[in-house]
Amino acid sequence: MSYTRQQLGNEFFIKSHDILFEQGITDIEINVHDWENTKCFFYNGEKSAIPFDIFAASFYLLSRYEEYLPQVRDEYGRFLATESIAFKYGFLHQPVVDIWAYKFKAQLQKQFPNFHFPERTYSIKPIIDVPCAYNFRLKGIMRTIGGIVKDFFGLKLKTLYNRFAVLFGFKHDPFDTFKYIINKQKQTKFKFWFFFLIGGYSTYDKGTNPNNKAFKSLIKHIADYCHVGLKVSFFGIEDIGVLKKEKERMESIINTSLIATRQSYSKLNFPKSYRNLVELEIKEDYTMGYVNQVGFRAGSCTPFLFYDLDYETQTPLMINAYHLMDYALLKYRSLLDKKKALNEIISEIKEVNGQFVPVFHNYTFGNVNRWQGFKELFNIILDSAHEEA
Repeated sequence: MSYTRQQLGNEFFIKSHDILFEQGITDIEINVHDWENTKCFFYNGEKSAIPFDIFAASFYLLSRYEEYLPQVRDEYGRFLATESIAFKYGFLHQPVVDIWAYKFKAQLQKQFPNFHFPERTYSIKPIIDVPCAYNFRLKGIMRTIGGIVKDFFGLKLKTLYNRFAVLFGFKHDPFDTFKYIINKQKQTKFKFWFFFLIGGYSTYDKGTNPNNKAFKSLIKHIADYCHVGLKVSFFGIEDIGVLKKEKERMESIINTSLIATRQSYSKLNFPKSYRNLVELEIKEDYTMGYVNQVGFRAGSCTPFLFYDLDYETQTPLMINAYHLMDYALLKYRSLLDKKKALNEIISEIKEVNGQFVPVFHNYTFGNVNRWQGFKELFNIILDSAHEEA
């Protein structure tokens, strides 16, 4: 096999694009073409065994090359789905890198029929994001009084009633859905990942006091059944010193090394966010994805190692991109439309035997109207792992 500009003989030849031989980052011209059931770019002509340089195209998407370039950002400084080539050219809904890999495999099998390829199977990795464990409980005296005053003068009488009912023990806190989620965990062999926010109170993060004994005990309890990671606070994303404190705080609660993180607001600053995680020897991250769009930000449903484009090095940090957040389903009005969108992405991932990473929040499973039907959607995800693909 050869990967060069010119074919050497009658070998399995893939004509190379320049991107993998360059240093530094430049604004590369991308021309997207249809390719059977999908799309691709970096067309390399008919002489090649495959009409596109899928290595260069995969590298472009997985390294998030486009996110290093100057872009329009949202109010939180996040890269927008609408700025991505996947959205602009209509292939955000497909795990194109995995689809290309299967096309490559098919061509290789023609050339080398005796070669045995390893098989993989569809799997799920549900994420439970916990920015705030309780709506009314464990808020401290000042925040509780502030909440009561706000409800009273805002004429939110129902909220005021619920707040007092929870505080006096007559009602269950609406965000406290942990028992329900643990029962769901017991029904599947695929481990859930919980990400708890334990940073300080700020404009962006309004979590529970990390020094509260009841909150620590909740995290320990969840860790008995599920994996527990750190939800990095908004200021922890920017400041490695803050991140280090949060990491150490979480490790002291779970009594083991912190393996994985998820950043607040799904915000990533390339490449600084990931470099900080590498420096602190965090092994996995679950931030890669779009809050308001269902799809494949990195073009794949397979975990991959972060490649630092500036330093031209592969790092030990494993990126687990997520493909759907509960918020992205809110734009579909009916439960039927939500189910359709969910089943479509499950179907895309099953086609390539990939790993489906959905993100739900603890409050999603409460009784608030906007989240009605989401328990059913979560069940569809759990059931999908036990059906034949």
